Amino acid sequence: MSDTPYHIPALLSQTMDGLNINPEGTYVDVTFGGGGHSREILSHLSSKGKLIGFDQDEDALKNAIDDPRFIFVRSNFRYLTNFLKYHNVEQVDGILADLGVSFHHFDESDRGFSFRFEGALDMRMNTKSPVTAASIINTYEEEKLANVFYLYGELHNSRRIASTIVKARQSQPIALIQEFVDILKPHFSREKEKKDMARVFQALRIEVNKEMIVLQELLTQSVNVLKPGGRLVVLTYHSLEDRLVKNFFRSGNFEGELEKDFYGNVLAPLKPVNTKVIVASDEEVARNPRARSAKLRIAEKTRI
Repeated sequence: MSDTPYHIPALLSQTMDGLNINPEGTYVDVTFGGGGHSREILSHLSSKGKLIGFDQDEDALKNAIDDPRFIFVRSNFRYLTNFLKYHNVEQVDGILADLGVSFHHFDESDRGFSFRFEGALDMRMNTKSPVTAASIINTYEEEKLANVFYLYGELHNSRRIASTIVKARQSQPIALIQEFVDILKPHFSREKEKKDMARVFQALRIEVNKEMIVLQELLTQSVNVLKPGGRLVVLTYHSLEDRLVKNFFRSGNFEGELEKDFYGNVLAPLKPVNTKVIVASDEEVARNPRARSAKLRIAEKTRI
């Protein structure tokens, strides 16, 4: 096991400010992880408040908080509405989603999230899921692989990368990280190797865990789950996520197409609280380098 903290929350005080916590309210942390955000939310709640934490990763269960106001749900947040109904919760005052991968995942070699370690090409947040990075690499057709790397990794040489992978797997399945890295290396210059390798691993992780689809489902459900005036606070770590969140907050759809009434007022279920995205200060990045790519957006459900 690594001595690294499970996770250090980015933009913690700004996130709490964004939730605008009502001490007697009901809140959901859909990405419980190490429990950093959840503990901070609980510190703002009275004895009448309630917090529900979601996490599909079995490892996160070890961080569950022993507090009568807290409920831990071991599930993907795509099932948010169903589990809230199960716990007799109709609507909530705030939802927090920190979409970053925990330190724990990057630093545990057997999880396969990082190219820094040797290990199996896994990358599953839910270890009971049948789909791994290795199964994608070894079974996807060349065009489908190229699309994954282009859409989720924004790699312009995605077709060449996919072609190389398909040729390499013909002799034997690609199972290990180092083996995969060695196959990819000829496609990247030495100066950009780490950055481009990180993009490949990001793309595979997104595909393995269906992260973009699940995010869309969360955003859509949040509109019905939030009380009028309730807050949705989302931390993203790459441009694809941020674009989805920004568009949905502005327009209520993922394309960002504004629908207006007769008088020119935007018809959207959420209203952005911060028109400019919030990022970490230089001081915070010095303390927590992984906060560098964090982008915080806050929206409030319109009072209809």
